[in-house]
Amino acid sequence: MTGRTGQSAVRTIDDIAAEPFRSVADAIHALAPIEDRGIWFNGQLTPWSQATGEIAVRIAALRELIGTRVEVSSSSDLSHGEPSPAAPDAPAAPHAPPHPHIGLLMSGTPEYLHLLGAAACSELVVAGLNPTRRGEALLRDARLADCAVILTDADNEALLDGLDPSVPVISVDSPRWSELLARHAGAELPVTTDVPTAADDLVALVFTSGTSGDPKAVRITQSKISVPGRMLAERFEMGPEDCVYSAMPLFHSNAVMVAWPIALFAQCSIAQRRRFTASGWLDDVRRYGCTFANYVGAPLSYILATAERADDADNPMRVVYGNEAPADVRAEFTRRFGVRVVDGFGSSEGGLAVSRTPDTPDAALGPLPKGVRIIDPETGAECPRARFDADGQLANPDEAVGEMVADGPGMFAGYWNDPAADAERMRGGRFHSGDLAYVDDDEFVYFAGRSGGWMRVDGENLAAAPIERVIRRHPDVAEVGVYAVPAAEVHGPGAIGDAVAAAVVLHGDASSAVACWFAEGFGEFLAGQADLGPKQWPSLLRITSALPRTASFKFRARDLTALGAEPAGDRVWLRGQGSGAFKPR
Repeated sequence: MTGRTGQSAVRTIDDIAAEPFRSVADAIHALAPIEDRGIWFNGQLTPWSQATGEIAVRIAALRELIGTRVEVSSSSDLSHGEPSPAAPDAPAAPHAPPHPHIGLLMSGTPEYLHLLGAAACSELVVAGLNPTRRGEALLRDARLADCAVILTDADNEALLDGLDPSVPVISVDSPRWSELLARHAGAELPVTTDVPTAADDLVALVFTSGTSGDPKAVRITQSKISVPGRMLAERFEMGPEDCVYSAMPLFHSNAVMVAWPIALFAQCSIAQRRRFTASGWLDDVRRYGCTFANYVGAPLSYILATAERADDADNPMRVVYGNEAPADVRAEFTRRFGVRVVDGFGSSEGGLAVSRTPDTPDAALGPLPKGVRIIDPETGAECPRARFDADGQLANPDEAVGEMVADGPGMFAGYWNDPAADAERMRGGRFHSGDLAYVDDDEFVYFAGRSGGWMRVDGENLAAAPIERVIRRHPDVAEVGVYAVPAAEVHGPGAIGDAVAAAVVLHGDASSAVACWFAEGFGEFLAGQADLGPKQWPSLLRITSALPRTASFKFRARDLTALGAEPAGDRVWLRGQGSGAFKPR
């Protein structure tokens, strides 16, 4: 393979960022006259003309609730999380931020979108709180985000029972909220020049998924919403006749930085659900005429696990866009539903992004972007290009696999109240993604896992993603997660380093007999995979009903690492060193 034909047709984040800036507030103001498009929810359309009015009402209501309108100077002039004097009558947050922060512990409803819009069009900042967090962990997030008030709803308010967040908590389904909104009926949107809507001004805080530790609050600025929204609306030729299906929870960056802004800048409708359900996806797509949908991680696999019907391809969907969907899943989704599936690569932080081109190999992310390189995490030196043997197996993983870094911050605007994490992410003046990858001679980059997911096996560093790609070829495997367990727990005392473990979800309801049959033949399957090296063979096989995942569907490997070889309700098989057979634990 030589060259990269078609790459020039794909405009990148950098291309759009170089153009004159257009704020999210500008896009929302432009929606005010539109009456035939808007927000679909539960079969009802809220036209954009009404939605922009609802946004204005919430700005006025929240200003009353906070106590006063604070100084609305540009947040780009303030340090991340720097305290400033609070308004005399305002509820005291743990650290008074320069602009009021509103915690949102809510399901995916139009109310959530109205509040996001309120933040984009005013000095307010919203912080999306993850409802899968519990107890002190949930309070920790609210305090880190400096929430002056927490808005919740009937679905989630019980999560705060017995907790003391030390700030007012109001349900948007309560009479108090309705009365507050009623007092500001007829409010108008603030003039954009009167509020902070510059490129670097803060709109929201979005928490990382917490797969490797406590979540961090990523600063989401006007440009971090506007630029990807505009880029993707252009790339996928989205226009007023389209409809976006927002499958991800609204506290997730993919919803805030992909689905929502595409609808705003394309001036098309957006369809919402309280929570994603695989069984309802196709019905919703048809019901609302959706032409674009987003995803991260497993949703496509969940949809494919539903019963196939002869008319599945009879739907209006054109493009499904996201990241972390395996090549075989993308191909099967395209076949079954007749849609184009585009898998990109990025993160909540926004420090780097990789865009697929038409000639990108199935297993690759896309061409290595300008200013991005793969470096040895220990030495900082650039890694050599990947070499492959006759069977397509990566022949030099120890030297070719490294961390993806960018020469500058890109769109990374820092974390809230976490200067140590800022410094770690930008050490040496480079943006360190924390993602492992390797690059072939044609400059295509391949994902190899998270840097925290390195497995040290017999003195060699192994990455999880290439092993997962191989195991996923098994026709009975619906989902797989590869992770490390201490070698001593598998091979006995004295074994050092890690052992490779694979957690597998089988298609259908796997009985004990089916699981045993799979385990008995697993070694033979692995032996038949020419591109799987001997050190990459799992030493522990765990057959489970569901992989542990975050609320944004990312595999949470640390949960299984902590179990070691304990079944904990699953079925576990072990493979001895040098053996090709898996035996029940």
